[in-house]
Amino acid sequence: MRADRLLSLLLLLQNRGRMTAPELAAELEVSVRTVYRDVEALGASGIPVHADRGPAGGFRLVDGYRTRLTGLTDVQAGSLFLAGAPGPARDLGLGADLTAAQLKLEAALPAELAVRARRIQQRFHLDAPAWFRDADPVPHLAQIAEAVWEQRILKTHYRRWSGAVHRALWPLGLVLKGGIWYLVARAAEAEAEAEAGEAGAGGLPAAPGNTEGAVRTYRVGRFLAVDTPGERFERPEGFELAAYWEESARRLEAATRRQTASVRLSPRARRLLPMWFGAAGVRALATAGPPDAEGWVGVELAVESGSVAVGDLLRLGAEAEVLGPPELRRALADTVAELAGRYR
Repeated sequence: MRADRLLSLLLLLQNRGRMTAPELAAELEVSVRTVYRDVEALGASGIPVHADRGPAGGFRLVDGYRTRLTGLTDVQAGSLFLAGAPGPARDLGLGADLTAAQLKLEAALPAELAVRARRIQQRFHLDAPAWFRDADPVPHLAQIAEAVWEQRILKTHYRRWSGAVHRALWPLGLVLKGGIWYLVARAAEAEAEAEAGEAGAGGLPAAPGNTEGAVRTYRVGRFLAVDTPGERFERPEGFELAAYWEESARRLEAATRRQTASVRLSPRARRLLPMWFGAAGVRALATAGPPDAEGWVGVELAVESGSVAVGDLLRLGAEAEVLGPPELRRALADTVAELAGRYR
């Protein structure tokens, strides 16, 4: 472990030039005292590290020194798929490995390509969570990720809407969607019958077909406890995580947006619809007829049923009018009347 850290320190100085002890400590996620000890160790091994004193001081390599010791470990190589998402990498316990892998790659690049790579890193950033919403606390994510890597059965205590349950799961993959982590897993066959016919625990419908050992989705933030007793499992033959997720998302939308509302939209509501209704809003705008004299248009919008549809449509305020179906229009009118009475 210390050897990896010493190499990372050496590559930081090689790639970035002069750095202070606090800067190195922040990058390596260690204390400043540890940085001083590691610098001494590099010097004792023959690496020419020079210390510049004063306000503009720091550590740097003697001009012209470069190392070619840049071999990637298997974990560091595996972490590179998260190169554009340092936050999720930290959540998975791969933050230090990703940093080390990036430093090694940067050191191995020709000078002009290293400069370009650094420029891209400075100009582009991926921020996964949605606006105005904190990411779920995921204290068990690293342990779950390890079980995914190692194909080890998870014994879990999980909080569902109807109450907490205990489940033995075969963890097949992790998905980060809108800043929220989901576990895709197969319930152990002895417990699959208890879940038959239920929606996926994370909100996605279970895959159709045989319910024994069905693959389901679990929101990682709802795991109350996890344990890996050491038992291994075999992944279902032919299972593809990306294909499962795409199909699950399609089934979720089909299962929830079963109703179609006829809606008149103002010019402002037309701009807001894709933001508040996502893909359903985009598709609705494609059905829009010609604008009337005031610029309003009629669309057919897929919505959820009952109170959920009422709440969603009320977000448009006076910028929209629901024309049908009649029961949805009445529900909106009743809700608006109740709000008017409350605020009068």
